[in-house]
Amino acid sequence: MWQLQKAYYRAYQKVMKIALFVFDWSEPELLEGPGAIKRLPQFVKNKGFDNVLVVTDKGLTSLHLLDGLYEKLDEVGIKYVVYDGTKPNPTIDNIEDARQLYLDNGCQAIIAFGGGSPMDCAKATAARITNPRTSVRKMRGLLKLVHKPATLFAVPTTAGTGSEVTVAAVVSDPETHEKNAINDPKLRPKYAVLDPELTLGLPPHITSTTGMDALTHAVEAYIGKSNVKSTIAYAEKATKLIFENIEKVYENGKDVEARDKMLKASFYAGMAFTRAYVGYVHAIAHNLGGFYGIPHGLANAVILPYVLEYYGETAHESLAKLAVISGVKTDGTNAEKANAFIAAIKELNAKMNIPNGFDCIKDEDIPTIVERALKEGNPLYPVPRIMDKADCEAVIRRLMK
Repeated sequence: MWQLQKAYYRAYQKVMKIALFVFDWSEPELLEGPGAIKRLPQFVKNKGFDNVLVVTDKGLTSLHLLDGLYEKLDEVGIKYVVYDGTKPNPTIDNIEDARQLYLDNGCQAIIAFGGGSPMDCAKATAARITNPRTSVRKMRGLLKLVHKPATLFAVPTTAGTGSEVTVAAVVSDPETHEKNAINDPKLRPKYAVLDPELTLGLPPHITSTTGMDALTHAVEAYIGKSNVKSTIAYAEKATKLIFENIEKVYENGKDVEARDKMLKASFYAGMAFTRAYVGYVHAIAHNLGGFYGIPHGLANAVILPYVLEYYGETAHESLAKLAVISGVKTDGTNAEKANAFIAAIKELNAKMNIPNGFDCIKDEDIPTIVERALKEGNPLYPVPRIMDKADCEAVIRRLMK
């Protein structure tokens, strides 16, 4: 029976890989470089919008990171209203509140400003605005949007999620402790701003975990079975840039050049996984986040090496290539290079004070976490090696401290 199930999963993944060729995978239109945020309001105006909803969070507004944007919006005559109630794992209520604010104020587009949470909040809000009869819970899964979302201008302030270029949004459901992963090419923002100056104030811990989030995106996309030539190239570029720059930005947050390269790495990783998908690292991370509120980047960083070890020889060839590209190890067998790459990830985590496990995972929660993680991962994620319940539980137990 299990062999039949695995055969079905692989067949499903092959069909999905072929089906994805019909979608438009061109990059969003970009504003790039230091100070790019100051050019955004005129850019928005030129696209025909003069009334926008800004979606962000209270942490960013308290740091006055948006003051320059507000000034420029005023200068060019664009009306705006701000929703800054986004929680670290945005909830269904966040989406509905932001949607109502958009409608009440006659907005025409959305500027998403922040890390993964404001991005996810803004993307789901944009979808709800144009799909009023489809609840967030009904959007969960693949290709559930009937209408294109409201126009979105994405401004990342962390180098990690790649949300400015992805087709996904994740929304927490406080009632069930589940995360609703919405996946649809219509969710992809049409416009994005990559301004490294917006990331200069990130504290080291956020810098490290968001950077490892981007690495997870690149690695999971690269080792999966839905790669195409473009996603392979994007993942390789992202991995190389991250290994060359993540410690630099962790140790010196004011290094604009390294910050710029990390933003681009996050963008490339987003381009890779939004078409090639992720894997069980994300499936487990989403559910640990839903149960215990663990930030997504931190969860990915901790889980990544354990899942790569689980994949074993099924991922050795791909990981060996990444070991060479990242400069971790250029000689030896594929197994030796792959294991060196995994060891390098653990070493990066240790250097940046990222723990090697969590003390919040409870025995009684594990069956539900396993069930939900596998429901997310199978059959959608084209992973090198398919997990069953025992495999997934074994990985989760390795995460317990």
